[in-house]
Amino acid sequence: MRIHLLAVGTKMPTWVTTASQDYAGRMPAHCQLIIKEIPQEKRSKHADLQRICRSEGEKLLAAIPAGAKVIALDVRGKSWSTEQLSGELESWMQSGQDIALLVGGPEGLSTACLQRADMKWSLSALTFPHPLVRIIVTEQLFRAWSIVSNHPYHRGD
Repeated sequence: MRIHLLAVGTKMPTWVTTASQDYAGRMPAHCQLIIKEIPQEKRSKHADLQRICRSEGEKLLAAIPAGAKVIALDVRGKSWSTEQLSGELESWMQSGQDIALLVGGPEGLSTACLQRADMKWSLSALTFPHPLVRIIVTEQLFRAWSIVSNHPYHRGD
């Protein structure tokens, strides 16, 4: 099983790339975490943001591996505790089905991406900058795996 983190935006700051690749690299081969960057459309003062969001959404949808379960990161999605995420991860691992996590650009995910999603996941009611979302998601996935695998990384209650 592979988890594909499909995220709009390239040219992330070094600290973002370093941290997210570090957590992705800690995942075992049977639960590989792959980060794929989707080029962000150019924005200008008078840009048509709806068109840009649709275009980025089309690129995200095209990057979804065949047969993958699609999970959209969206503020209106379901919030999970770390322990609940570990339960979701365990279920995903048992299914053997690849997972595609969609992270939109500054305007969020397109309607088409949200409609394509099998489920929606909210990290928080807060709005996070997209580079930080990559780190949060990769760290939480590693933490969830550590719970499933009885690895000592997670020291929660």
